Amino acid sequence: MAEKEPAVTQASGEDLAARAVADGAGDYGDLARTSDRMPRKRRDSGTRWGGLLGFLSPAVVLILWEIAVPLGLVDGRFFPPPHAIAGTFWKLTLDGTLFSDVWVSLVRIVLGFLAGAIPGLIVGLSMGLFRPVRWLLRPVVSATYPIPKLALMPLIILIFGFGETQKVITIALGTFFMVLINTMAGVLNLDKIYLDVAKNYGANRRDFYTRIALPGAMPLIFTGLELGMGMALLLIVAAEMTGAVSGIGYRIWAAQAVFKTKEMFVAFIMISLLGYLFAEGLSSLQRRVIPWKQL
Repeated sequence: MAEKEPAVTQASGEDLAARAVADGAGDYGDLARTSDRMPRKRRDSGTRWGGLLGFLSPAVVLILWEIAVPLGLVDGRFFPPPHAIAGTFWKLTLDGTLFSDVWVSLVRIVLGFLAGAIPGLIVGLSMGLFRPVRWLLRPVVSATYPIPKLALMPLIILIFGFGETQKVITIALGTFFMVLINTMAGVLNLDKIYLDVAKNYGANRRDFYTRIALPGAMPLIFTGLELGMGMALLLIVAAEMTGAVSGIGYRIWAAQAVFKTKEMFVAFIMISLLGYLFAEGLSSLQRRVIPWKQL
């Protein structure tokens, strides 16, 4: 008597798409689990040494800077000693000026970053997934990306005036291209078999976006987000150069006009601090979203 063949059920496109990406991440997951099995003592020791070196390097620079100014090795008019900058930092903190400037710039940075990153993510996924979209948009992206965003500021001012929209659009333009290009590259680097398998099992367009392209391109997407945030911090100074009465960028230009170099350095420190906090925040989110990437 012939053996009865087992029934075969066809998985949904959504389940298969998720399985394809999960299988593709399996090797990375194995490596990540292997790294987790490293002796805890060795990992803790490396973390302590890394934290110590990370503290010592800027501390040594500050000490040498503090010594060099009174010795005349560095011009104190242009590079005030760290203790003088710290005094100005404390003064601006007490009178609320520093908090106000940081808050205003932070709102502009976040709004501009989101206004550029979200469209950049969507367009980048579309260009990576669909060849006609890539053929249509790639020449436009290639032609407009090299244009310095600062060169577009006069046009942006003509269109949007000197209000908040002008500053947000300036930041958004810089962020948009960084996220778009890295997202498209991440999708194009996906193994074609994932797309073919999902297509054969009836995955719909939404599945291709959310279950294949998005998780598969996530490492390069985070790279684009980090570059976009760095670009936002660069452009905030230029965006606040005109039509602003507060903000970190405004404080730099206002201090430069009256030769208050200590206030300029306080603003530099705040931009550096924001950059560090944003980078650490994105790295923490990346470790949660794509743990297999952390080797």
